[in-house]
Amino acid sequence: MLAVGCGGGDSEAASEDNPLELTVTTFGTFGYDDLYAEYEEANPGIDIKANNIDRGANAQTDLFTKLAAGSGVSDVVALEEGWLGAVMDVSEEFVDLKEYGAEDIKDNWVDWKYKQGTDSEGRVIGYGTDIGPQGLCYNGKLFEAAGMPSDRESVAELFGGDDATWDTYFELGKQYNEKTGQAWYDQSGFVWNSMVNQMEEGYYTKDGELNIEGNDAMKEQFLQLAAGTQAGLSANETKWDWGTGKAFTDGSFATFVCPGWMLGTIQEQLESAGGGEDSGWDFADVFPGGASNWGGAFLAVPETSEHKEEAAALAAWLTAPEQQVKQSAAANNFPSTIEAQEQLAEEATPNPMFNNAPTGAILANRAEGVVAQFKGPDDSVIQEKVFGVALTQLDAGKVDGEGAWKEAVQLLNELVVKD
Repeated sequence: MLAVGCGGGDSEAASEDNPLELTVTTFGTFGYDDLYAEYEEANPGIDIKANNIDRGANAQTDLFTKLAAGSGVSDVVALEEGWLGAVMDVSEEFVDLKEYGAEDIKDNWVDWKYKQGTDSEGRVIGYGTDIGPQGLCYNGKLFEAAGMPSDRESVAELFGGDDATWDTYFELGKQYNEKTGQAWYDQSGFVWNSMVNQMEEGYYTKDGELNIEGNDAMKEQFLQLAAGTQAGLSANETKWDWGTGKAFTDGSFATFVCPGWMLGTIQEQLESAGGGEDSGWDFADVFPGGASNWGGAFLAVPETSEHKEEAAALAAWLTAPEQQVKQSAAANNFPSTIEAQEQLAEEATPNPMFNNAPTGAILANRAEGVVAQFKGPDDSVIQEKVFGVALTQLDAGKVDGEGAWKEAVQLLNELVVKD
């Protein structure tokens, strides 16, 4: 690999005597630490200064605060799919990666991922990292204790295999709750995100119109979830914390909705709580309602970067198939490039943290049939501050399903419609 950086503000290539620093901001579990070191070794003179923010919502706030200030955005910044709509509203703040060779490598990605990173003017503003096909995480030990099948194949069949439905998911949850007195899922918010992401149109129509009030199909799904929660299926956990991970080790709940990147989150939670490979968590090739994609990220380069060419080269390298395979091994996420996906599917490497499930191969199968959903400018606000708040109230038993829906609509009008 040749050094592409120009250090010291002149045209001389970066070297040990003419160093250049590239800043990178990611969020959550990205698995880039070893890749940063590999890139630095192959490109003498380039020093990567990494910043990782705990979760996507906080990364969004950080990014937009700095964009408004006109400075402070890293040379390479990770964007989450959930707030990509808001980013597209200010896409002129990011460089068009077509000016740095994006067209030459566009065939690396699944078609819909590359299109997601392209704005309405045809400018490519983000190289895709991972995608979020969903499978079902479950605790085999808890299933077995409840008299339910615990091996992956039987669990997939139990939930309906290719015909798995949310009806079956909630019905099995009620059976589990009656036998054990324990919850079925950690909290309602993530189940709701999964349900919405599965719809052909989510919080926005394909034409960019809000799609919540008067959406009978969405409300019906919401009330189905609410009925399950009111039946005792939610553990009312604090998401992104789970009692510093203890809820994954103490049997608080038995199932968990799992986009690929969530496997890394669970592993971190287990490890923080002292859990490990004997925790009982497993990963089944099934998901209620069929194919679903939740999340995934992109790497972009802001116009404020003083090293656009070098930053674009780093973003392209980090998202190339070879590096995506390594990232997947480190973060448990699922790549967005075709070659990397095929490699993970073929290798079917056992994942010891999930009872040796071939998580990469399962995710490759779960990715079949996934269709990208249009994300509007306030998608993340609606997810976190509208439905997230209403569902927290529901989990706490402070409102019923109709009350939670009413609160969500009220918050929608206060936070989004009046903007």
